[in-house]
Amino acid sequence: MAKVISIGNQSFESIRKDNCFYIDKTSFIKEWWENKDNVTLITRPRRFGKTLNMSMLECFFSNKYKDRGDLFEGLEIWNNEKYRKLQGTYPVIFLSFAGIKQVKYNETVIKIKDELIRIYNEYDYIMKSGIYNANEKMQYQSVCVGMSDTVAQEALKNLSNYLSRYYGKKVIILLDEYDTPMQEAYVNGYWEELVGFTRSLFNSTFKTNPYLERAIMTGITRVSKESIFSDLNNLEIVTTLSTKYETSFGFTEKEVFNALDEQGLPDEKEDVKKWYDGFIFGKQKDIYNPWSIINFLDKKEYNTYWADSSSNGLINNLVQKGSPCIKMMMETLLKEETIDVPINEQIVFSELDYSEDAVWSLMLASGYLKVVSAEPLVGNRRKARKYTLALTNLEIQFMFEDMILRWFSPAKHETNEFIRALISGDIESMNEYMNDVALNTFSSFDSGKHNSERKAPENFFHGFVLGLMVDQTENYIITSNRESGYGRYDIMLEPIDKTNEKYPGIVIEFKVINPRKESSLEETVAAALKQIEDKNYDAEIIKRGVKEENIHHYGFAFRGKEVLIDGR
Repeated sequence: MAKVISIGNQSFESIRKDNCFYIDKTSFIKEWWENKDNVTLITRPRRFGKTLNMSMLECFFSNKYKDRGDLFEGLEIWNNEKYRKLQGTYPVIFLSFAGIKQVKYNETVIKIKDELIRIYNEYDYIMKSGIYNANEKMQYQSVCVGMSDTVAQEALKNLSNYLSRYYGKKVIILLDEYDTPMQEAYVNGYWEELVGFTRSLFNSTFKTNPYLERAIMTGITRVSKESIFSDLNNLEIVTTLSTKYETSFGFTEKEVFNALDEQGLPDEKEDVKKWYDGFIFGKQKDIYNPWSIINFLDKKEYNTYWADSSSNGLINNLVQKGSPCIKMMMETLLKEETIDVPINEQIVFSELDYSEDAVWSLMLASGYLKVVSAEPLVGNRRKARKYTLALTNLEIQFMFEDMILRWFSPAKHETNEFIRALISGDIESMNEYMNDVALNTFSSFDSGKHNSERKAPENFFHGFVLGLMVDQTENYIITSNRESGYGRYDIMLEPIDKTNEKYPGIVIEFKVINPRKESSLEETVAAALKQIEDKNYDAEIIKRGVKEENIHHYGFAFRGKEVLIDGR
């Protein structure tokens, strides 16, 4: 009988106690313990089982779960007698920063302190013993509402001291989603302030803590060592490109296919693979997104579960406000092609505003992109390696298509009005819409005012107009920068139904005014239309069955934020 799927349950104890669907990841316990690393940082995309694995570690090691071997019976780790004896034998401090998403620095620090207070309240019974002196009891009580930053930064180290003396064993510290506050700090403009606070907290907890047995931190990104980890030379960093713990987070193909069989869905394997496969950790290919798999098993229908489980706000913001080059590379990815970019695994948030490489690095770490191949690693390289990347799977492609459709669009209705005008040949409405959006939305950088490359603004508008057309895939085959006739057109819309005159063939050419050749936008747009005719861009769709008289030509001419569209 198929087990019940418990959506959103991140408690290992609850899942095991209620006999819910669970894919055995307990081999991670043995692998981590036998690696003997002092402090381990593991980065994986969101919703990849990080919190559940941390809960599993707590249930296994924490003396709060002494004699709770029943939670592990039937799982791989319980076959090893050595580990059966290890279960429930350590004091464990388990805390999470997952819920710390404040927009101001002071509010963020308060939330971190609240998490420390929660942990201290959990263990306040140890202060009733006679092994602590009056000063230590006062120090314990100082971790309270209104505590100073210094008290907070030393709190985990001090608690490690108290617990190790009480239980006669050093402590294990588990910190889940360590980088959530850091991402919020970047988005909301208080990065430098939070770096200072966090560096001191981490240094005290993980570097100068003699009461620490081992520690694990999890997160989405590897924040640059030069920022919050500058003092931690004992840190083992495991990213999505590392070979450690390759199958510990996410589901392997074998695990997914076994689950589909168990849930009575054996015929869905091919489509499930298209939708949710594609993640690569280290050398392990065919890793599936667990959040989407669990939701699919529960609801038995395809949807963008992982993409919809977060606002994707940071990625959306970086791509939307990124350079024309980033937008054109996104277009390449959406055409199911690859891009070649240098990747640096150390995310430096301060570089995201100006470094395209940092944007791709973040997208790879966050799971939106996958590695197709990488250049060989030669010697002791310090520069970033170049990787060939692609969108991870069909779910991510749909997410970005929806995202691009929403860009710069004041309302869905207005976007539809532009598309209707394009198809019907309403030049006046097209001009009104495009100039209104350009004036109110585009930055001067987007439109080329401060860019030395004359092609950059042309590329930007190209990507923007292409994004407006995403929802026309039922009516048109949309292509970009392809050869036809004697050149390469910018955008072509080939009607799927060649006999339906309601949907004409459409060829679009973009041009930025060249003051050396043209004195007005009228001359520029005329040059664009002439290029369509001279280069015979219609040749390709005429060959495919579109009548010549049912093809519309449009020229888009640009000068800064000013746009002129004409057609024939």
